[in-house]
Amino acid sequence: AAGAQRRALDRLSRHDVSPSFRPPPGGHFRVPAVVCKVPMSSTSALAPAGARVALALAAVYLIWGSTYLGIHFALEGGFPPFLLGGVRFIIAGSLMYAVLRWRGMPAPTRVQWGNAAMMGVFLLVLGNGMVNLAQKTVSSGMTAVAVASAPLWMAMFAAMRGQKPNRTEWIGLGIGFLGVLWLNAGSSLTATPVGLVALLVASLAWSFGSIWSRGRDLPSPFMASAVQMLCGGVAMSIVGVALGERFHGAPDARAIAAFAYLVVFGSIIGFSAYIWLLHHVRPALAGSYAYVNPAIAVALGAWLAHERFGAHELVAMGVILSGVVAITLAKATKAGS
Repeated sequence: AAGAQRRALDRLSRHDVSPSFRPPPGGHFRVPAVVCKVPMSSTSALAPAGARVALALAAVYLIWGSTYLGIHFALEGGFPPFLLGGVRFIIAGSLMYAVLRWRGMPAPTRVQWGNAAMMGVFLLVLGNGMVNLAQKTVSSGMTAVAVASAPLWMAMFAAMRGQKPNRTEWIGLGIGFLGVLWLNAGSSLTATPVGLVALLVASLAWSFGSIWSRGRDLPSPFMASAVQMLCGGVAMSIVGVALGERFHGAPDARAIAAFAYLVVFGSIIGFSAYIWLLHHVRPALAGSYAYVNPAIAVALGAWLAHERFGAHELVAMGVILSGVVAITLAKATKAGS
């Protein structure tokens, strides 16, 4: 089993992977999430104890579901939207890059730097940055529900590239977009047009960037995420300064704690748990965060930030997530056939 694990990890380090599931454009960083091309016979040899899988799933569910609330507290305590993301990703990316280089991982090529920088623009500046901007006027739970529609847009962009959805995927798309229309027609989002537009841009940019990255020359997953965070963080900081964002005094203690949580847990630990899951369980299980995180974000927002959600928003969330589940299961069935 140890030998099989080393061989599988070698494949991962050589980037013998294919892009698939991606974290939604919420609080955590955007990474070229991957599904390892390791035969199931090999992964069965790597099968970890159920407790370790449960722990990793809990980390992905709870950490990524809570990053929206972390953003809420950081913004409320004095961080500007784009500088919040810029400083966060520069710190997290620098730490990850330094550790990877110290462990002997080769530096990216010039082409790989360019591709990672482009992904940083789509997924971080326009994805995470617009989510941060939206959360100035939209609750953390509502933000999570709105960006849960991103897999629907991703499926549409994939269809435009010739990857035609099957019947079940079309049904999922129809259900999901019905939920999006329902959410935007009569929820609290209608009172915040800036937040509505920002969330729409975030979902579209993340989805387009995810599809654009397929087949691009990128370094190994951990290195790709590190350079993506570095490039995206620098770009977000430039945008923030250009828009006139400034720190008017030191953020309060809760905001600083939330910022540290986003860097350490959202940008490093959560991602590590996700990559571990992709390497040890089926992609459909690893990607299940897409319809678990919004519910956790809503619950945490109501509990810790006293956010209120009516029946309209909760039903819309259920409809959107039903569409996402249908698409995820259809892709899993297609991959297994």
